[in-house]
Formats: sequence, structure tokens, C-alpha cells
Amino acid sequence: MANSLSLLSRFKAFFAIFLLVAIVFITVPEAWAKRPPEIRNQDDLNIRKDMHGEDLSGYEFVKFDLRGIDFSKSNLTGAVFNNSKLNGADLHGANLQDALAYATDFEASDLSDANLSNSLLMESSFDSALIDGTDFTDAVLSRIQQKQLCSMASGTNSSTGVETAYSLGC
Repeated sequence: MANSLSLLSRFKAFFAIFLLVAIVFITVPEAWAKRPPEIRNQDDLNIRKDMHGEDLSGYEFVKFDLRGIDFSKSNLTGAVFNNSKLNGADLHGANLQDALAYATDFEASDLSDANLSNSLLMESSFDSALIDGTDFTDAVLSRIQQKQLCSMASGTNSSTGVETAYSLGC
């Protein structure tokens, strides 16, 4: 009888511990978990096709698919676009000063009259991009990117007054 009581009390203790652990792990809020940068502020952004004129300074667009989005005249100062797809996006007149766009795809996007001064643009693709009047002053580019962009450079930025070719050091 003493042996069966001992076994029953052990079972009760084990069950109580199991129940306590289950309650703790099931009710742990999502906020306790670290979130990777590519989903850190996705819910806050409410990305839609027309983001024209929005103040999105400092936002993180890491690994986002932003193809065809209208960011024209938007404030994207200090925004992060690492590994994002901006193919065909409209960034006409956008302020991208101090932006971080490592390995970002700007293929066929409209960057005309945009301000990309002091931006880090290494490993990004600009194939067929419109850069008429884009200011690249002090932007970090590879030699290959610089040569490619110089072959397409034309115009003067309306807000900074800097010629695209001059800003690229052509």
C-alpha cells in the first residue's frame, strides 16, 4: 500500500510539473521571441501599390517584394532595402538620402530626379533603370556599377541642382 501511495504521489507531482510547464510555454507572448529583420515591421508598413508621398524614413524593407510599387515623392531617408526587389517601382523624386540598398534589384525602376546621396548601393542592379536627374553624390557604388550608371547618366536633379553625371564622378 505504501508503495502504491508513493507511486501515486510521484504521478501527481509529475503531472503538476508537466501542467505548469505546458501553461508557461503555451501562454508565452509572441513579443518575447526575437523577430528577424525581414518581418520586423511588415505589419506596420501596410504596403500597397500607391505609396506616393509617404514618409517612410528609417523603415526596413529587407527581402521585400516591392515590384511595381509607387514610391514617387516619398521620404525614404535612411530606409533599408537590403535584398529587396524594386523592379519597375516608381521612385521618381523620392528622397533616398542615406538609404541602405545592398543587393537590391532596381531593374527597370524609375529613379529619375531621386536623391540617392550618401546611400550604400553595393551589389545592386540598375539594368534599364531611369536615372535622368538622379543625384548619386557620395553614394557607395562599385566601379562596375559606376561605369554602367555613367553610360546612362543625364539630367540635373531638381531639388539638389546636381547633374547626374557629376554626382557619379563620370
